[in-house]
Amino acid sequence: MGDFRTERLGNLIREKIGAFIVEEKVKDPRVNTFLSISSVKVSRDLSWADVYVSTFKPETNLAKGVLGLQSAAGFIQALLAKEMRIRQTPRLRFHEDLSVREGFDMIKKIDELVISDEKPE
Repeated sequence: MGDFRTERLGNLIREKIGAFIVEEKVKDPRVNTFLSISSVKVSRDLSWADVYVSTFKPETNLAKGVLGLQSAAGFIQALLAKEMRIRQTPRLRFHEDLSVREGFDMIKKIDELVISDEKPE
């Protein structure tokens, strides 16, 4: 399968799983609506999809949320199979994506530096 098709499939999976989280179709208490799917990388043979999850909450909630999503991976895969028309639905692996949190921390540090430079000494 071409790179364009796997990327397009990854984007579709990202949208669908994000909708499942917002609509609270995943009943695991560790999965909350503050989790967001940042990206999905689908293998060339469509056998696996690595799903990267981020949140604005502390990392402990992210780790618990990822565990909850991983335990519900079979259920989420079944929901995807019902909604998407593809021959083979990839098996899902969920991973923490700390880039959003790190980006916010970086912006906060830059703002602090700008404020400290503006203060007269």
